[in-house]
Amino acid sequence: AGDATAEERSVLLANRAACHLKDGACSLCVADCTSALELVPFGIKPLLRRAAAYEALERYSLAYVDYKTALQVDCSVQAAHDGVNRMTKALLEKDGVNWRQKLPPIPTVPISAQRRWSTPSAQGPGANTPPATAPQGERGGNTAAGMERARVLKEEGNELVKKGNHKKAVEKYSESLKLNKECATYTNRALCYLTLKQYKEAAQDCTEALKLDPKNVKALYRRAQALKELKDYKSSIADIKSLLKTEPKNTAALRLLQELNRT
Repeated sequence: AGDATAEERSVLLANRAACHLKDGACSLCVADCTSALELVPFGIKPLLRRAAAYEALERYSLAYVDYKTALQVDCSVQAAHDGVNRMTKALLEKDGVNWRQKLPPIPTVPISAQRRWSTPSAQGPGANTPPATAPQGERGGNTAAGMERARVLKEEGNELVKKGNHKKAVEKYSESLKLNKECATYTNRALCYLTLKQYKEAAQDCTEALKLDPKNVKALYRRAQALKELKDYKSSIADIKSLLKTEPKNTAALRLLQELNRT
């Protein structure tokens, strides 16, 4: 009509994009989602729909970036967690262990666009605001500066892992987690603990990650590895079976299950 607000136009474009996606017109879906995001940056629906379209077009790195960006907006979106897991696996197969180096930059979502305090049962206009009773220390980590610092610390940890310095990487991940309790940071630190043979700590980190993302493949696999070393074979097998419900052809998980069944 010409007089619609930017928000209204963005919603209309995102809705049309959903139709394009269902029709298999993925390039048109990408175009509409991009236009929607230009009007209202970091909209969760256009991000997820564009990611799905990129995935269908086998543009996995772009899909990964959109799924990761969506998780910055709302870390409780299961579709985004599942998408990140799928894209990680696809990119690992396509580009090998250095796949992260080929990724486009992932934008940092400003705190004003995040919904980290929302809960499924929250209602009303104040649903996305921090609860008044939250301790001051917890609120401090959710500032824009705190979130950015947490991201930088996690990336520094990732670089240290690549260099084989797992002990120092644990320190970086621990600092990051004080500012932002993110699933990937827990699973990354768990990997370091496994390498350092600190199996109890590895299992604990994976448990924390699974509180944030109950179907996280890395957390289930790494906890299964840790529990195996702790000789808790029954719990280890249970984790692998949970993982295989999400990824029934996960070769590493199938191999570990075979090992566990032999113990």
